[in-house]
Amino acid sequence: MDVPNNRSSVSEFILLGLSTSREIQIFFFAVFFLVYVAIIVGNLLIVISVIVDTHLHSPMYFFLANLSFFDLCLSSAATPKMIADLLRKRKTISLWGCMAQMFFMHFFGGGEMSLLIAMAIDRYVAICKPLQYQTIMNRRVLIGFLLLSWAIGSIHTTSQMVFTVGLPFCGPNVVDSIFCDLPLVIKLACTETYILELLVIANSGLLSLICFILLLISYIVMLVTIWQHSSSASSKAVSTLSAHITVVTLFFGPAIFIYVFPFKSYSVDKFLSVFYSIITPLLNPIIYTLRNQEMKAAIKRLSSQHIGSWLTS
Repeated sequence: MDVPNNRSSVSEFILLGLSTSREIQIFFFAVFFLVYVAIIVGNLLIVISVIVDTHLHSPMYFFLANLSFFDLCLSSAATPKMIADLLRKRKTISLWGCMAQMFFMHFFGGGEMSLLIAMAIDRYVAICKPLQYQTIMNRRVLIGFLLLSWAIGSIHTTSQMVFTVGLPFCGPNVVDSIFCDLPLVIKLACTETYILELLVIANSGLLSLICFILLLISYIVMLVTIWQHSSSASSKAVSTLSAHITVVTLFFGPAIFIYVFPFKSYSVDKFLSVFYSIITPLLNPIIYTLRNQEMKAAIKRLSSQHIGSWLTS
């Protein structure tokens, strides 16, 4: 297909959102606003607790704090705009605003995916090589894993967006989603995008699926190791692993469904997008804090310190 000359005729995209009913939109606004506030508060509490509390200065909590930071950024890339749009009759986003939204969602999504793999490696070393744990998971290794997560996130999003920003958009500009979703935006281009669609499937879909399978295999190996060495610490290790497995499933599940089969019109994709961008960043701090006694104790200490200083001031 020939590329039209009026490449810049589309300056904005129209987002259809979740519903056209005014009452339902107001309901979603109230729910998503409260959820987003909970995401901000919950993840910030984890980050601050790990930084301030010396009891949490360990590799596992180092990764947990950075996971909360990634969750905070991933949710903030699209959620505030989506919440504001629920009060607007016409939901639009500029062309470059759309590109920025997709860039940052894939940047932090790819970074979080890498970080979850690093967390699995940390748990594997702690369970399967406990005597060498402190030696292997030293500060240099932790910083290396973190920098690698940022680098992979950057490569993941740049490898897709470098081709997307150059696409000509000169016709339809309606995106049937709550935010700019890469597969849906690509479909609106006035040129052949088959190769780019395959790139998205390979980059986001298959990569998520492969990482998810590898993570599940690693967790199965760890669970088998725990059962073979039954001890008083086994229940704590199983509890920690179950929290990790839950988070991994919640993160990769929606991403796999959205990007492995991204170019079919399923209304369920909208709700998977909500789950991926809003629900998962909320569930992560809930899962880790409710199932982790050390984190709950650290948050209580942090709260009591601030309440005590406020009362004495």
